Amino acid sequence: MSSPSGPALVVGLGNPGPAYADTRHNIGFRVVELLASRAGGGRFSRHRKANADVLEGRLGERRVVLAKPRSYMNLSGGPVAGLLKYYSVPVDDLVVVHDDLDLGFGVVRLKRGGGEGGHNGLRSISASVGSKDYLRVRFGIGRPPGRQDPAGFVLKRFSAVEAKELDLAVDLAADATEALLAEGLEAAQNRFHALTG
Repeated sequence: MSSPSGPALVVGLGNPGPAYADTRHNIGFRVVELLASRAGGGRFSRHRKANADVLEGRLGERRVVLAKPRSYMNLSGGPVAGLLKYYSVPVDDLVVVHDDLDLGFGVVRLKRGGGEGGHNGLRSISASVGSKDYLRVRFGIGRPPGRQDPAGFVLKRFSAVEAKELDLAVDLAADATEALLAEGLEAAQNRFHALTG
């Protein structure tokens, strides 16, 4: 994180509307909503210029803007770019929380930059902000069983077995995000990568 005096922008990815609320693809929303309760528990409000729901607060010593784009996943980049501009946040201080098919369920990994792994939300953000060099909090949702299409799998709800562990996993991802903001990438990686798979 480059500028402790300015806010960090923490974006949870998902799709808008109740039909998608509890799906695997919306886990970014879940994590950011938990962070909002930790940052003072206020309500998200609509940021009309950027087409996102936002909440400004503090996580530890760090000012944060928590955000949930109101666009569909594959158009997430427009709202994210708009928020970066509006709040004068450099790409270095952008944190994106998202689902990841390449990690087992509940595994949390932190990284900066790299590819998008076929994730349309990340692809849209990278294109819109002109860089891949932002921080990511990757929340594992596992691979689809058998020959199930990944595009359909991410839009389904978690299994009954996964649902029992979901709150704990979301809590861990929120803890990892806070550590990332407070301690930096390497220290947070050292702490949290050892905790899950």
